[in-house]
Amino acid sequence: VQPQPVEIPRKLVRVMTVEKQTVGMTVRSQGNVVPRTESMLVAEAAGRVITVSPAFVAGGFFEAGEVLITLDPSDYELALTQAKSQVAQAELAYQIEEQQGRIARDEWRRLNQGEIPPLVAREPQLNQARANLEAARANLRKAELNLERTRIRAPFVGRLRSKNVDVGQYVAPGSPLAMVYAVDYVEVRLPVSDDALAYIDMPFNFRGERNRESAPKVILRARFAGQDQSWEGYLSRIEGEIDPQSRMIYLVARVEDPYGQRRKMQQVPLTVGLFVEAEIFGRQVSDVVEIPRAALRNGSQVLVVDDQERLYHREVEVIREEGDIAYLRGGLQAGEKICISPLAAVVDGMPVTIVLDDSTPSVSQSGSAGEVQP
Repeated sequence: VQPQPVEIPRKLVRVMTVEKQTVGMTVRSQGNVVPRTESMLVAEAAGRVITVSPAFVAGGFFEAGEVLITLDPSDYELALTQAKSQVAQAELAYQIEEQQGRIARDEWRRLNQGEIPPLVAREPQLNQARANLEAARANLRKAELNLERTRIRAPFVGRLRSKNVDVGQYVAPGSPLAMVYAVDYVEVRLPVSDDALAYIDMPFNFRGERNRESAPKVILRARFAGQDQSWEGYLSRIEGEIDPQSRMIYLVARVEDPYGQRRKMQQVPLTVGLFVEAEIFGRQVSDVVEIPRAALRNGSQVLVVDDQERLYHREVEVIREEGDIAYLRGGLQAGEKICISPLAAVVDGMPVTIVLDDSTPSVSQSGSAGEVQP
């Protein structure tokens, strides 16, 4: 009796079909909301504070050029009146000297011939009168400037962080009055790795700032006022250095009108100091295959099932691994089948029985997002 060959049962494996698509890569980061600029208001004149604006409170909003503090202008008004009087006197002296010079020249021509000597024409006296007039006018401009400095104006559209003075206090030139910051837009510094930077359309040698239309879009998210909130912004620039400790590169996201001042709309403000999570929408990458990360073997291999339902190792190019998903380019053709079942030991040519897995997460539409952590 001849022994019968023993047939080894085939392993049952789940497979997915390779689909290539264009994937919009996204990069995740986080950071704190900061104002675009922050300034200390400083007194340029001395005097007692006589009035303050209703907006001159912590958290108060103000417009560019709005008068926030008024100092007692009495001394400066007197100085302005005196300067105007000095200008009037200097103008009169100049006019008199002009007339005297004209009379002297006429008298010389009546009695003499030839060129009129400068001293006879009273040119030195006229120059002196002109210089006195210019000095008087300069003093007038200075007096006007000093009077204007008694009204401390907001340098930009902004908000008051803190104040150091109030009505009745005396301030000297150089005294700090208040800390203010701009609210026309805010910024968020977002750290990303150099690897993630490859998927963002923001060149490292970029000069200046990107406009909103051409810049990468950014969605900021945070929990504020008891609810999950989101704000839309864009990447305006990239900072020029790599952090020596973290080895990260900082991108700067901008959000226009974070408090809704220009639109006059009721919206949840993107408050300065808020910690936010950022989702940066990067480049579109074509011919990408998305597979479960567990289907990768040895970091850069997958198991391909041929038409005879046999397994073979295949080298692939892994461009990104994120969570449970890996993104591949190269090494696979559309329509091929990949084994996604965990197998301990595999040899090339091993026969299997396949089951098409419909539950495998797959990017099937052009433009879907592949997330990239910083």
